[in-house]
Amino acid sequence: MLRAPHLYESLRAFCLAAFAAERGAQVPFAFEEHATTQGPSLYEYRPLVRGFVEEQAPTLRRLPDARNAIEDLRREPAAAIFARAHSGLAETNDDALFRSILLPMLTWTAERCGGFDWRDDAFDSAYADLEHTLFGSARTYVALAPVVGLSAGSDAELGGDIRLRPAESGEISQLWPEALGLMPPEFGRDVDRLLVLELRRELAPDESDPPDAAAELADAVTALRLATSGAIAAGPVVFERLDFRPLRVAPLLPIAATEPRGEPARLDKVRAKLAADLRERLTLADGDRELAEALDRWELSLFSDEPFRSGQLREAIACLFGADGGLWAAAMRTAVLLADKTNERSDLVAGLNAERLDRIANDAVRRALVEVLMHGARAELVEALDETLLGLRPRPQSVLRVA
Repeated sequence: MLRAPHLYESLRAFCLAAFAAERGAQVPFAFEEHATTQGPSLYEYRPLVRGFVEEQAPTLRRLPDARNAIEDLRREPAAAIFARAHSGLAETNDDALFRSILLPMLTWTAERCGGFDWRDDAFDSAYADLEHTLFGSARTYVALAPVVGLSAGSDAELGGDIRLRPAESGEISQLWPEALGLMPPEFGRDVDRLLVLELRRELAPDESDPPDAAAELADAVTALRLATSGAIAAGPVVFERLDFRPLRVAPLLPIAATEPRGEPARLDKVRAKLAADLRERLTLADGDRELAEALDRWELSLFSDEPFRSGQLREAIACLFGADGGLWAAAMRTAVLLADKTNERSDLVAGLNAERLDRIANDAVRRALVEVLMHGARAELVEALDETLLGLRPRPQSVLRVA
């Protein structure tokens, strides 16, 4: 049963007009490889309907039936989330509705038809899916970003509706046939390039703004880097869908999408739990300028050459623990927090004050950031470390021994 017969008629008229305009057109195909962990790769031809329709968009936008369909969509509040998702790519709200609903509707119909030979059942199926998304009691929003530099033996819940899981064969390419050129090199082949970050969230019918997946998934990448010390990245783009309908392809933040120097990591259950806790606590930086600066400088150091790498790390630890005492005081506090023995503390102080930080001092900055985030109150932790240096109290208990 149709929920919006007027919308059905106007969208059908637009698709019929578009099919008539493109009848006989040669739709390009992609020769797609599906890598397997065992045995030879599998290949398939996939019509690139979406890319072809996008190329014809200026002509299709001028069709009288396009204007009629946009007028009907403008009266449907449920269509707002699609328009909002494309607002940055369109000059007007009408253009956003055209790109976010009319063009995809035409694409879904043409894909079911295998080209531009009209079939009523193909349009009816595509329209039924659209109505379910527009007028359903809830809508499922999903954002996916491929991950590199990380392997895991099982799914990992990272909190905030985000989880890390193995990529499923074809789950991205079926909705985005053009995705082959947007994936990281060798994704799906190497053991550290088999995972995706997934943000899945149920949206209320009256929600018109999609989640800021690029920012939320970037925080998850930062948390994974802190928890594992691995050379982890995601993206470079985020694939977003609504009720299994493509919504948009958005760029991930560059600092999360760039692969750092270093070695891949393996995520076990302990570090997965740590990463989830860290992701939640990254919001502490919103109200702590020094902590935010320390996190930024540490993450920038992952991509820097010497001497800039060591310079960024020294600035990070000074922001974190320097207070009024600068780098020397920060090194002393860090050594008390992280090292157990006197000689280890002495070596760490020297390493943090060196012109070029060695591997141990480098990792100490990461561990110090983890300790601060997990402690939750940086100023209180600094005060406790000072009292430890004065012999007034035992050193604060470390919240981790595995990172």
